[in-house]
Amino acid sequence: MVQITLERVSRRFGPVVAVDDVDLGIADGSFTVLLGPSGCGKTTTLNMIAGLEEVSAGRIRFDGEEVQDRPPHKRDIAMVFQSYALYPNRSVRDNIAFPLRMSRVDKREIAARVNDVAARLGIAALLDRHPRALSGGQQQRVALARAIVRRPRAFLLDEPLSNLDAKLRTEMRFELKSLQRQLAGTFVLVTHDQAEAMSLADEIVVMDAGRVQQVGAPLAVYRRPANLFVARFIGVPAMNLVAGEIANGVFRGPGLEVALGDRYPAGAATLGFRAEDAILTAADTGANGRVQLVEQMGADALVAIEAPSGVVVARQHPDTPLQPGDGVRIGVDPARAHVFATASGLRLG
Repeated sequence: MVQITLERVSRRFGPVVAVDDVDLGIADGSFTVLLGPSGCGKTTTLNMIAGLEEVSAGRIRFDGEEVQDRPPHKRDIAMVFQSYALYPNRSVRDNIAFPLRMSRVDKREIAARVNDVAARLGIAALLDRHPRALSGGQQQRVALARAIVRRPRAFLLDEPLSNLDAKLRTEMRFELKSLQRQLAGTFVLVTHDQAEAMSLADEIVVMDAGRVQQVGAPLAVYRRPANLFVARFIGVPAMNLVAGEIANGVFRGPGLEVALGDRYPAGAATLGFRAEDAILTAADTGANGRVQLVEQMGADALVAIEAPSGVVVARQHPDTPLQPGDGVRIGVDPARAHVFATASGLRLG
């Protein structure tokens, strides 16, 4: 497979900067996910790796060799798109075999490789069908098979699961990860779905406004977001954030006071805490919040609380006695708090 390196890569469309000075290393044999909202530059970055978009500045290297000026067909990569892009008038067998025929691979070799990849993806019984006779999940497997059969150096996947229903997306996530491990391949996937990123990635690249905001293992990004954007974007529900001030080692915000010690500088700060780290105590007096909604999720319950700082969400046991209208006291364990500089948005400490 291949190690992919981006060095100060940018892409401009006239005055619009779609990707801005990106440095990124993608390890050989890893599953890397480019994650971010619409318009953050993740698909443009993937397209530059593939050679479908020109690089305005910077270098892209495959195993140390510059490829930014090579056309796509000379980069030895395979792409899987959101639209499956199957040939409707060709059978599944012919769709999978098509790139091998274009490369003039021997017919017996084509047949062997098509049968092998079809068996691996569980679509051997579909080889003589046409795409219109397949479900969305089956079409996705055919698109993957067409990419795999080429045995490329890297697999680039652009929102490949977004057209599937929720149940099938979950199943295909498992299959994609299993497939990547079987192939020991370099996979780069683009998505806006953080659940997809968390479940698939060895490493997540969080992007916003054309820039890389944070790179790290899924749990590392979740547990220690580098800035306010990542804190807001990663996690369901989103991290609770309260703007306030730190003075004498104590954070004070609307309705919330947390003793942080001397780890953080005095001044304007934003304190964040995950829903599972909120400490709730039923309170008839001295309450700093009132329950708006209790949403049962099965394994737990999400309690939405109207607080002076805005809505705070806490994750509780599903048998929580809290009901809408109840007064609660909201607390935060200082060891579980996240502190950010309000002006820059960067993590403190």
